[in-house]
Amino acid sequence: MGAMPKRARGRRRIRTSGADAFERLVDRALASIPSPFRESLAEVAVVIEDWPSDDQLEDNDLDLEDVLYGLYEGVPRTEWAADSAVVPNRITLFRIPLEEDFPDPRDLAEEVRITVIHELAHHLGIDDDRLQELGVG
Repeated sequence: MGAMPKRARGRRRIRTSGADAFERLVDRALASIPSPFRESLAEVAVVIEDWPSDDQLEDNDLDLEDVLYGLYEGVPRTEWAADSAVVPNRITLFRIPLEEDFPDPRDLAEEVRITVIHELAHHLGIDDDRLQELGVG
């Protein structure tokens, strides 16, 4: 599992762009992923939620006050084996924390793109330390 924690939850100053507009940003971010990485998206469901659940936070050793921008849940490609049971792979993007922290539409679009790439990298077996080295962490 890979989580992208960013900040502690504080006062919520909800300035939402709307779910449809956010979904368009996610679609653009997904379309911007180059081959051959784009093909790996067929193996992962991309889901948009408003907030992470308490279980998602706790499962990733985060406090209930922490906020995530994105989360990869599943079995990374590098751990697949012939005898493995099929486990759904999922990338979840958390709309409200992203919108709150990036009120400028250009900044929001860029952070959505970075978050999508970060979580897809977890699916490809790249850990947080390597992502930091690559400048995507």
